[in-house]
Amino acid sequence: MSDSAAHEHSSFYKFVALTDPERVAVRLRELCAALGGNVLVAPEGISGALGGLPQALDEFEHALQNDPVFESAFTGMQFKRSFCKTRPFTLCKVHVKPELVAFGLEGVSGLVDPSDTHVSPQDWRELIQRDDVVVIDNRNSFEWKLGHFSGAVDPGVRHFRDFPAYVQAHAQSWKDAGKTVAMYCTGGIRCEKMGGWMQDALGLKVAQLDGGIINYFEQMGDADADWLGECFVFDKRIAIDTHREETATTAEQAYGDDPAEAWRLARAKRLDPAG
Repeated sequence: MSDSAAHEHSSFYKFVALTDPERVAVRLRELCAALGGNVLVAPEGISGALGGLPQALDEFEHALQNDPVFESAFTGMQFKRSFCKTRPFTLCKVHVKPELVAFGLEGVSGLVDPSDTHVSPQDWRELIQRDDVVVIDNRNSFEWKLGHFSGAVDPGVRHFRDFPAYVQAHAQSWKDAGKTVAMYCTGGIRCEKMGGWMQDALGLKVAQLDGGIINYFEQMGDADADWLGECFVFDKRIAIDTHREETATTAEQAYGDDPAEAWRLARAKRLDPAG
């Protein structure tokens, strides 16, 4: 085990209107100088994944919620921690983009997602056992193959932008069957962006796992009763188990031998300098 064993990983997001994302990004670059990872800033909010020593993460999380530059925009943000044997990131990058999550539909914003679609981890366990619920994995297919909730459907998508077409193709049959669509993703942000559109535009009854898979692992000490396999994470650790501990799974194992996924493996190697 290397000296990076003391590192932890913190993921977070919040949909909140930001009038000056560039100014927010400038301050963020100052605050995360001692950390590694990626942070996205957009007019619809912030999303990030950072790795570093626990004290440095504590200081960043406090500053994000209290620094006057942010004008209380990030107060009350939820941070999800997991553990590291491998230092999860080498570099720290802060990007400004038009959207936090883009899935190819004009006019869809995470700012209008209805809060009543959220389901706590405790209630999720009961929800996904119901006969009138279809459980959808809102991630890419290779992630589902590595690990998923028991009974969850793999939409078979390779990119998040393909997910809306899958939902549109099945929406009417779900409504006809009286199904609630229970969906989940790694940290919750994809479901946050999709929930309002699915409910308002398509008339679906939607439930999303609050805080995603990572929050479920954190809140439910016996998460392996519902979860099969591991959870893919988008950093050098590759995957974690239900106790939020890094596993021995490699990038080659996660992406498999599907030629269509070769670009992901190539990107992982390219973006993983030594250190």
